[in-house]
Amino acid sequence: MAGANKGYDGSMPPGKKLKIVFVIGGPGSGKGTQCSKIVNQFGFTHLSAGDLLRQEAKSNTEQGTMIKNLMHEGKLVSSEIIVRLLLKAILASGNDKFLIDGFPRNEVNRQAYEKIVNIDPEFVLLIDCSREEMERRILHRNQGRDDDNVETIRRRFEVFQESTLPVIQHYEKMGKLRRVDGNRQPDMVFEDVKAIFAQLNTQGSNISIAQTNPFKRWFLHLCCGCFDVQDGRN
Repeated sequence: MAGANKGYDGSMPPGKKLKIVFVIGGPGSGKGTQCSKIVNQFGFTHLSAGDLLRQEAKSNTEQGTMIKNLMHEGKLVSSEIIVRLLLKAILASGNDKFLIDGFPRNEVNRQAYEKIVNIDPEFVLLIDCSREEMERRILHRNQGRDDDNVETIRRRFEVFQESTLPVIQHYEKMGKLRRVDGNRQPDMVFEDVKAIFAQLNTQGSNISIAQTNPFKRWFLHLCCGCFDVQDGRN
């Protein structure tokens, strides 16, 4: 896999190690709060697939226009495009440690990531929070917003559980799932999160840029922003 540091020509120094952690949790579980704390404490770069899609949709590119139109029509953007945006952000960063927030949302996301990036996450952090607590938090922080009524929130919970549970089970079988109780106050949750990431710092990573895979030429093409828009067709 090509690595995180690159020059403007897309070249990467050999031997650079990458650490990738997925952060998963239902709406209102506190993922964003914990990611901010992890960034501050451990120096990770926080990447959100949703944020990257919205940024790309604002760009004056063919792909950005396509994404904007799909989002406007309420259609899903293909998993390959999402993964390539994540990869582009990784390659554009000077860091070698990444939190990928709210991803993979489903098995199609996961399979696209494995096909394109092909780096196992160090682990998957699951912020495990009850429906009742997540519902209470969302209603409290969004009072007066029509798009966060009880019915809509509960539908989001159902979608999360149906789509993401197979992903959670997959990584649990691999021994990569790290579960923390998200029902508590954020600082209490972070005490458990800190212990997990402290172990990661002592273990190091087994993935090196020197172990470049056959997709390197495609990665360099990607770094130039030359996406194949046809890949977004489903």
